[in-house]
Amino acid sequence: MKNIAKIITLSRPLYKKIVALSLLVLLMSILQLVQPFFVKDIVDTIQLQITTGQGNINQLVRLMAGMLIVNLLASILNSINMRFGDYISSRLRKYLTEKFYLKVFKLPQKYFDSEISGKILNQLNRGIQSIQDFMDMMSNFVLPAIFQSVFTIVILMYYSLFIGLMALAIFPVYILISHYSTKMWGKEEVKKNKLEDISRGRIQEVIGNIRLVRGFMTQYKEWHFVSTILSKVNVIYDRQSTKYHILNFGREFGLEIILMIISLVVFGKTFNGTLSLGVMVLILQLLYQLRRPLFAMSFILERIQRAESGSQEFFEVMDLKSEEAFVKPTATTIPLIRHPSLRFVKVSFKYDKKGDDVLHNLIFEIPPSQTVALVGHSGAGKTTIINLILKFYQPTTGEIYLNNKAYSQMSHQEVRQHIALVFQENELFSTTIRENVAYGIESATDKEVITALKQANAYDFVQQYPKGINEDIGERGIKLSGGQKQRIQIARAILHNAPILILDEATSSLDSKSENLIQKALENLMQDKLVIIIAHRFSTIQSANRILVIDNGRLVDAGNPGELARKEGIYAELLRYQIEGNQKLLEKYELH
Repeated sequence: MKNIAKIITLSRPLYKKIVALSLLVLLMSILQLVQPFFVKDIVDTIQLQITTGQGNINQLVRLMAGMLIVNLLASILNSINMRFGDYISSRLRKYLTEKFYLKVFKLPQKYFDSEISGKILNQLNRGIQSIQDFMDMMSNFVLPAIFQSVFTIVILMYYSLFIGLMALAIFPVYILISHYSTKMWGKEEVKKNKLEDISRGRIQEVIGNIRLVRGFMTQYKEWHFVSTILSKVNVIYDRQSTKYHILNFGREFGLEIILMIISLVVFGKTFNGTLSLGVMVLILQLLYQLRRPLFAMSFILERIQRAESGSQEFFEVMDLKSEEAFVKPTATTIPLIRHPSLRFVKVSFKYDKKGDDVLHNLIFEIPPSQTVALVGHSGAGKTTIINLILKFYQPTTGEIYLNNKAYSQMSHQEVRQHIALVFQENELFSTTIRENVAYGIESATDKEVITALKQANAYDFVQQYPKGINEDIGERGIKLSGGQKQRIQIARAILHNAPILILDEATSSLDSKSENLIQKALENLMQDKLVIIIAHRFSTIQSANRILVIDNGRLVDAGNPGELARKEGIYAELLRYQIEGNQKLLEKYELH
């Protein structure tokens, strides 16, 4: 029940509205319980007229009018209740989504490196739906069920203590069976949720990589993977359903038996003249209405269990430790260091406490306005170093300094506002070219965007689109080629114009001609900036002031390109491979 307590606590901002809705529902339930008394008096009036001829027609009319007014008032309140319930429900969904989304921005990068985005979205949707259903149930069923149960039992005891006690005995048995049933359902629901997270996460991945799936003709394999999981879900659901309906049959059968016994007692008392026809009708109506709070309590227990299991992953995410502050655009801008330097002092890093270090005791410095290239085999740790510089990760040991200020004493915002970057992957949104280039700079003008595109050698293809810079590029830039996507990213970095520039394989998707043009643009951009380059194509780093050679997470060599090319080591080895590959190509076509 710990998640239920969290749901109630989390919904605190909506307490006043929920209480108002609950009181409205309670008033409706009172009106519903008033109607049987009108029916009782109407029956007694008619019986009096039939047996003695002393019935009062005016009294009958007044009773009918009163019942009509009560029913009309109940209908009006029901309409108001439904509208108010929709109002609260939409606000609750907005509030919960905002809370979760806000939390996502504060989570450490490690979380996203190990989780599937489709799974996160599924947890969000299921969590919000279960919480929303629980709060709807709280306002619409809990108070009315309690009130109707107490009121009905008291009235039944007033007319017959035996009947009232018999009716009261239904509740503990019915609730006990309902509790056991929903508990069994909840245990299976947790297993089912985990499987559904896997299937929906996989479906989202497949849709995102549909060209890869089609290209390698693995459609059936992917379909079969999801189909197998869904079959497992159905096995669990069948088990849930069988147990539930067996218990539900026992619960309903027992209820019908007890209600039949009570009805027989009522009929007997009426037959003997102990109860009037009106009282008999009143008791039978109350017995019929007694089903409503019983079913409501069963429904309440079911919703509580579903909320407990459905919101589990939602609260697991909400309970994760936040590492980043959520900064609003109105926050005070921190002054930029125009000529920054970076320094690593005995920096080591590992992804989790039990894992091995992926970076070991790194010590190096990058002076202001210097261009440094990180070189090494794939998996050597180059991208991890970039992630540390961007403060996506925190060093396990050691410290990073921006000028002489320790990263540990700086906010994420303060660090990142100094950095413009171009990722190895094409990080684009499904919006316009303009919005992608100006991402993070809301004040950018069309002229500034176009200038950046020209410097990135991208404007020639952009202006060919009917809408120019306002052309939509599709999900993750699907309408663009790989080289075009990369140049849009480079234009974004150019427009950002931060004092530190990070190029993570920034020209890897470009043909040789475009790469040459981009290099010229980057040379102008890189002036008076601290530049860090990751590149496997050595043509892109020959102008670097210094090369840092990384191997297995360690700094194994450093120097300028000429020095490292002339001595044995990883840099010379990788350079030789590229030269030999190019030489073989030239010889093949007799161009040497």
